Amino acid sequence: MQYENEGQKMHTETHTSSACRYDMEALTAAVLELFLKAGLPAPMARDVVASLIYADAIGHSTHGLAIAPWYLEEIASGSFNVSGSHDVISDRGACVAWRGNRLAGAWLINRAIDLCLERIDRHGVVTVTIGEGYHTGALATYLPRLTERGLLVILACSGPAAQGVAPFGGTRGVFTPNPLAAGIPTHADPVLLDISCSITTIKRSAQMAEAGCTFDADWLLDENGTPSRDPNVLIGGQGTLMPVGGLDHGHKGYSMALLVEALTQGLSGTGRRQKLDGTVMNTFLQVIDPEAFGGRREFADEMDWLVESCRANPPRQGVVRVRVPGDQARSRLEQARMQGVALDRSIVDRLKPCFARFGMVLPEAR
Repeated sequence: MQYENEGQKMHTETHTSSACRYDMEALTAAVLELFLKAGLPAPMARDVVASLIYADAIGHSTHGLAIAPWYLEEIASGSFNVSGSHDVISDRGACVAWRGNRLAGAWLINRAIDLCLERIDRHGVVTVTIGEGYHTGALATYLPRLTERGLLVILACSGPAAQGVAPFGGTRGVFTPNPLAAGIPTHADPVLLDISCSITTIKRSAQMAEAGCTFDADWLLDENGTPSRDPNVLIGGQGTLMPVGGLDHGHKGYSMALLVEALTQGLSGTGRRQKLDGTVMNTFLQVIDPEAFGGRREFADEMDWLVESCRANPPRQGVVRVRVPGDQARSRLEQARMQGVALDRSIVDRLKPCFARFGMVLPEAR
């Protein structure tokens, strides 16, 4: 359960006092032109840029424009494909498997969503796995396309070529943070969740290390298995992220990681045993039409009752009100549309040389 706490520190989605706000449409147009000039074809560029901007708009700054310079470097180096399409490994109508051929993850996921929307009325449940795609960004950014149509969606991904999370009780990385997202429609605003199987993420750890900061609690293990809050034990050494639950209940995050690996790698038929290298992402997408079960209206009625029961729950001391997943992201998105997308100055400082390289300038802040 999410909640509001006046003194709570938001570790992974932070708008600091050094942030500037940029008109969302102008920023999107400028970054899109930048990616086009860098060599990413328009269809892929639109999907990638939309995901990055949306991530910043809802507060997922670790997967927003902070990683745009990295994307541009990857395009220039040819590290991921910018042409061609995916291969169809299997297609049984409601069950589909693709090989992503290291194409842009945002483009692949949106094409998979297109396919699910084409087939959902016929099948009721449509599942697509994508093996060997490229970086996907924040999974939460893809959910609204489906929830706004009254559809339930489950989306997960993993990086079979990377390790940073140790199994519970271990000291060497096996998994990636393995995010698991879901969109649950209601009669009003959907419930949108995007969680990882580790306490924090590799990207957040890298940002904290670069800023010279430490976490507020022991979220990592060093190479000897000693708890640590120093991100450098992961970025600069052989340390690992702890699964959700930490030292006490880390078996829960560990179990989640195994499930995500089974959905994204086991079902796709390609994973860690192939010893892949570079940046590669496997994705699991399942779209469910409640009309094929108890009915859309009945589903939304049940979810409305549950959501309102949570929000009406008496808050404990120090908590302003109980929230449900998606409330804060929705509030931030509305603010971004009205007041501009918040970007930390450190992100802006890294973006400006990227624009200058192509004779462009970043739009002025509001």
